[in-house]
Amino acid sequence: MKPTNTKDPEYYHKVVDCQYACPAHTPVPEYIRLIAAERFTEAYMVNWESNVFPGVLGRTCDRPCEPACRRVRVEEEPVAICRLKRVAADNKGDVKQHMPQGPLPSNGKKIALIGGGPASLTVARDLAPLGYEIHLFDEQKAGGGMMRSQIPSFRLPEEVLNEEVNFILDLGIHTQFLTYVKSLKDVLEGGYDAVFVGTGAPKGRDLPKLPGRKEADKNIHIGIEWLAGVAFEHTKSIAQKVIVLGGGNTAMDCCRTSRRLGGKEVKVVVRSPFDEMKASPWEKEDALHEDINIIDNHVPLSFEVKDGKLIGMKFQKVKPVYDENGKRQLLPTEEDDVFIEADEVLIAIGQENSFPWIERNIGLEFDQWGMPVVDETTFQSTNPKVFFGGDSAFGPKNVITAVAHGHHAAVSIHLFCEGLDVYDRPSPYTNLVSQKMGIHEWSYDSSVAIDQRYIVPQAKKSQTLKDRKKEVELGFDIATAYKETQRCLNCDAQTVFTEDRCIECDACMDVCPTSCITFTVNAEEPELRQNLLVPAENLTQDLLVSKELKTGRVMVKDEDVCLHCGLCAERCPTSAWDMQKFLYNTTKANQMITPLPLIEK
Repeated sequence: MKPTNTKDPEYYHKVVDCQYACPAHTPVPEYIRLIAAERFTEAYMVNWESNVFPGVLGRTCDRPCEPACRRVRVEEEPVAICRLKRVAADNKGDVKQHMPQGPLPSNGKKIALIGGGPASLTVARDLAPLGYEIHLFDEQKAGGGMMRSQIPSFRLPEEVLNEEVNFILDLGIHTQFLTYVKSLKDVLEGGYDAVFVGTGAPKGRDLPKLPGRKEADKNIHIGIEWLAGVAFEHTKSIAQKVIVLGGGNTAMDCCRTSRRLGGKEVKVVVRSPFDEMKASPWEKEDALHEDINIIDNHVPLSFEVKDGKLIGMKFQKVKPVYDENGKRQLLPTEEDDVFIEADEVLIAIGQENSFPWIERNIGLEFDQWGMPVVDETTFQSTNPKVFFGGDSAFGPKNVITAVAHGHHAAVSIHLFCEGLDVYDRPSPYTNLVSQKMGIHEWSYDSSVAIDQRYIVPQAKKSQTLKDRKKEVELGFDIATAYKETQRCLNCDAQTVFTEDRCIECDACMDVCPTSCITFTVNAEEPELRQNLLVPAENLTQDLLVSKELKTGRVMVKDEDVCLHCGLCAERCPTSAWDMQKFLYNTTKANQMITPLPLIEK
């Protein structure tokens, strides 16, 4: 293998597994260390720069960072990254003084944002400091989009959402709430230099052909529409016997909200096996804790109606069968159909995009599924003035993905408005700094010890089920938060190897707790991976390969199992190994300096 190019910013970025897995690439270890030092305001601002909504996401994020956490190399549970983010938000000081302050000087350009959700708000946050006049249109009464209409208050208190939305709106955003945009053509003719569409996936899927659907329509509700009705207090109660169809997080929100609005017997019925439900594991746990019955492997057959009234549903029992490629089929078990009583049914089986307000004669192409054709790098549509992001771009995902889309789209909009190539994108800002304080001392501590994840306390069920606005999770107190931060292995403290200092004493090999370092004869990657002390089986993580050493061997380190404990650097007699903190910050539009270009060719 050729020596690893560690100057490529993506190399060390990939090694910081949590940050790499985050769609917005939030520097997780950095803000966790700040929380450990009780520097909550700074920790909040590190988050705010990347993910824009630390208080919201500290409660509701889908946590793609946590399955990637390197702590699972030591024990079963990852660091509670998401809930530590909430600690920074709950204990922050006056953060607004660290944010851009209006009024901001104008650059003479005007942008329209259609939809007031996380993607649009991120675009506004990134572009407003550059002097753009931002006009935001949304049919709801306030900003936040699906964060306001679809995430229940017992998970996300309204005051938390309002604060973080207002941090952005206070930048001088021109808001037009309670306004439904009926024509994109009209918007384009309104003198805007660019338009961003962040309308989400506002249409909930239905079961229109299922027998009994029309007859029982009065007692059947589309999940996301019903949740919005609850959020805006149009819906204040539900029947005692409720069936929720679906196995995703929306279904979990529907069933838990039902319990708070009068549902006594609430059942979630899902086609898939319990372990394969799309809902996050913690969402399922919370539903079960609130006495909600989850019935898996049941396919809906009909809505049962008697005397013009819904009395329940009939289901077919199925079992999962997998082929040699792991592809699943749900096959009937040949058992009798199952009848489940219900007075009301909530359908939460997925969401779809809906663009009836976008004309088909304005140069904006749609694919065979009715989705706009959007470039995955620039988020620009086939009409160069129109950009998409969030669920409206590539279908339903989550808040943190929408934020990431907003960052990318804002960069593209700025380049477009400056008359520059939207593909000529700024590189991320990176830094690599030695953490050495003495001969064998470092400015951080990454001792590897068994330290199980701490449990986030919850309010009593007897209280939370009586009040739909009573937040269930209470968050970590500062003392527990500190203990949880100590589980972080500081994966951004990289093991940096300098060949000309190495005397090949093999001391680093001897001390390494995971045997991830090997001095061996070079070979092609498949063979080299097998020749290590412990074969490197995970092909998704790279090998660190040195230049040829004096003996003709090379040093090879398997990045997949390295715990960043620093023992190699501590043991090395010549400082061939050093621990250097790596900072990776994706460029945001608000960091871009005009006049451009930013990248030298």
